[in-house]
Amino acid sequence: MEEQKIIISVNLEQAVTQAVGEVAHDRLFVVCDRLTRDYCLPLISHIPCMKDASVIVLDEGDEHKTLHYVELVWTELQQRGATRHSLVVNLGGGMVTDLGGFAVSTFKRGLPFINIPTTLLAMVDASVGGKTGFNYGGLKNEIGVFRNAEAVILDTTFLQTLDQENILSGYAEMLKHGLISSSEMLAELLSFDVASLCPSPSVRLQAVGPCSAMKHEGASSLQRMVAESVAVKQRIVLEDPREQGLRKALNLGHTIGHAFEALALSQPARFRSPGGGPVLHGYAVAWGLVCELFLSVAKCGFPTDRMRQVVRFVFDHYSRMPFTCDDYPTLLELMTHDKKNVARQINFTLLHNVGRLALNQTATTAEIEEALDFYREGA
Repeated sequence: MEEQKIIISVNLEQAVTQAVGEVAHDRLFVVCDRLTRDYCLPLISHIPCMKDASVIVLDEGDEHKTLHYVELVWTELQQRGATRHSLVVNLGGGMVTDLGGFAVSTFKRGLPFINIPTTLLAMVDASVGGKTGFNYGGLKNEIGVFRNAEAVILDTTFLQTLDQENILSGYAEMLKHGLISSSEMLAELLSFDVASLCPSPSVRLQAVGPCSAMKHEGASSLQRMVAESVAVKQRIVLEDPREQGLRKALNLGHTIGHAFEALALSQPARFRSPGGGPVLHGYAVAWGLVCELFLSVAKCGFPTDRMRQVVRFVFDHYSRMPFTCDDYPTLLELMTHDKKNVARQINFTLLHNVGRLALNQTATTAEIEEALDFYREGA
């Protein structure tokens, strides 16, 4: 897999014009969800190269990252006359870039596409690295393919449309990148006042609209930190595009985090985000980091004081998932379906220290339950 083209945008119109202009195409399509259609599409629809784009709109939220919506994209492309020479722009968060990327990668054996992520989570995680897919059978990203976008445009202007909860969701993946990279990067992430970027209460985006209160100084620092975070992922993906070795580093926090997320999706009335909506991916990853850093201390000698710094940051910013010991069997069963597992052994990425990876680690049921106890008891 070739190195993915990442455009760190300082002029959105120029970046979009460049990316679209570099891909020869007969028709142009945009895949977005209802929220990005309302809040983000107006930021690019006036650009000359986008004026004739045909827009395919999905329902928002990870609960709609399903085969039904993949089929919807296929049907719309087919009925609107897409050919193998058409170009698709995925405009949205991780649900749109993951699902849109998969649908486009499989339609007519693959059309070219550009990702324009509009959430912090999608900027630092979902839109970069060539993973596409959708949820299936109650499991996260169970079906998918590896395929790079022609370009990924990163422009933090879109972050002004987010509420605090969605900013924090993306920040969890940045925290993970700091943990697998360097003490200096992690220290800056832990000291950065991320809550100040959008100080309005954590409520659903539909209720508050765009958050125009993002402070310029904080936004400027965040843009630099986003670029650094993406560089960490890009370096790892370039070395191991198909997740045979080093790329497993990016799974830190995800084995247990995906189980938390799947449990929450299966019981939406019981598990809600602080704002009342579905549990966001980044929140589940943050909670998974707590448990997997505990395992890192127990099994790999990760420094306890550093672990407690990260745990305190998570508990201060990400609330708690109110699961009980009665949920342990379900969580463990969900972990056995993780794609990293071999012969039904639950596989973890752990750490010896910040930036010192311990790949392909396993843990007993008792050890995993002890990590879950640690989370529930408040560390």
